[in-house]
Amino acid sequence: MRGRLATRLRAVPGVRAASSYRREWLGRDLVAGVVLTTLLVPQGMAYAELAGLPPITGLYTTVLCLLGYAVCGPSRILVLGPDSSLGPMIAATVLPLVAADGDPARAVALASVLALMVAAVMILASVAKLGFIADLISKPTMIGYMNGLALTILIGQLPKLFGFSVDADDLLGEFAGFVQGVLGGDVVPAAAAVGCGGIALILVLQRLLPKVPAVLVMVVLAIAAATAFDLGGRGVGLVGVLPEGFPPFTVPQVRLGDLTLLLGGALGIALVSLADTISNASAFAARTGQEVRGNQEMAGIGVANLAAGLFQGFPVSTSGSRTAVAERAGARSQLTGVVGAALIVLMLVLAPGLFRNLPQPALAAVVITASLSLADVPGAVRLWRQRRTDFLLCCAAFLGVALLGVLPGIAIAVALSVLNVFRQTWWPYHTVLGRVADLEGFHDVRSYPGAFRLPGLVIYRFDAPLLFANAKAFRDEIRRLAETDPRPSWIVVAAEPMTDVDTTAADVLEELDETLNADRVHLVFAELKDPVRRKIERYELTRTIDPAHFFPTVEAAVEAFRRQTGAEWGPPGDGG
Repeated sequence: MRGRLATRLRAVPGVRAASSYRREWLGRDLVAGVVLTTLLVPQGMAYAELAGLPPITGLYTTVLCLLGYAVCGPSRILVLGPDSSLGPMIAATVLPLVAADGDPARAVALASVLALMVAAVMILASVAKLGFIADLISKPTMIGYMNGLALTILIGQLPKLFGFSVDADDLLGEFAGFVQGVLGGDVVPAAAAVGCGGIALILVLQRLLPKVPAVLVMVVLAIAAATAFDLGGRGVGLVGVLPEGFPPFTVPQVRLGDLTLLLGGALGIALVSLADTISNASAFAARTGQEVRGNQEMAGIGVANLAAGLFQGFPVSTSGSRTAVAERAGARSQLTGVVGAALIVLMLVLAPGLFRNLPQPALAAVVITASLSLADVPGAVRLWRQRRTDFLLCCAAFLGVALLGVLPGIAIAVALSVLNVFRQTWWPYHTVLGRVADLEGFHDVRSYPGAFRLPGLVIYRFDAPLLFANAKAFRDEIRRLAETDPRPSWIVVAAEPMTDVDTTAADVLEELDETLNADRVHLVFAELKDPVRRKIERYELTRTIDPAHFFPTVEAAVEAFRRQTGAEWGPPGDGG
């Protein structure tokens, strides 16, 4: 029994990492943990407010998710925590369920339940080995989604940056409310100075001195300015004293009817979190020589969310920026995150008033600069130059987020990605092939208009599996080729790209072959894969399609036709 227990413990990533830990890593991990903490604290509070929650919940979430991932996460240095891309999704899910008076305790309870639901989705998906689900969002739709999310965050934070608030439910309403507030004189000059100055300082430091913790410098200067110039007395909102001590273990209590409403948000958050984690894990694994284990990553994220949800936290994801900071600071293991969590706990226990004079516009500046890092405008421009259909998908995802909201936006992004795959299968590329002088094989006549043809023979390539969605398009194109002048006697399908033939397509093929036979045109297949050939035999299509009309290569089919007819290669006008 002890042996089995030891084996199971060694299977836990944290235990396995601890057993292989090297003593020479300790100093670097400790230093990296201290550096990382300077970023974790202000970002944790800022992203909590972005999610519509009290700032302290961001610190609770940061502590517990770092500890949870350190135990069960497979990546050596990946850093989890509150994330700017999840904040609007959490707010969009939780805030509509909060009572009209905006009860913070109920908002926290709902967000904690949301974290537990995300944890359940992730762990179940890990057990079912569904890591491939992260591929449901294509790169163009992800770019559009993130650009829309960045704009949503930016506009949503502008009123806070200028010291007032706006009551609106959508992006256009928030923007209109902001403009009205500015024109109506609601701007607090001191707040605007702190907020805009904070953004400028962060961007300048990140550009000119990338190794300097820009967010920390801005936060320290903002606190100093608030203290020196009594910004609280000038109408600037301050964070105030944080609750003292470690967060208590809490099983959140919500109404049963809320669970159904939270489920959609949990699924969307889980999908975005997984896609973000796989992307970041792949990028950093490539640098360190590690392998990405998608199903274990899901389990690690699930445990991190579980830990956060049981200690008044909210859903989390990985952070590319914080992981990069840890890596640059010399992090070698998850001990870096554990050190960061421990330092945050010490701050809450020993110095809960450390950030009491932190201006709210400074937190808005942190969020806005984070939103700018989410945006990928050059990526959208590249799509416009390289592939217009992908650019249109990007724009549709962007508009979905901007006009309909964050949660509908992620649903639209997933739907567009899936529909794009279906579109490529529904309308695949297809062409006629010919022979080109001084080139082996057979080539696309669209690329080589002068390619030679054989009179009476058409070589046709259909670049997709033959399925219910495209079988009729295939049939119609074959019929069109059969009616060209001069009429061919063989139509050879270069079937190497056909990875499947379903039952609907089989029925269409049977009807098509019978029609062609009546017109003395033979349907011939070349390079058909063995699994597909076996399916055709199982469908009993060889009752109509002559078994002798299946060839291993296009060259073999062409030579058989030439032996039968004596045809010679000629220019396009001679070959039909």
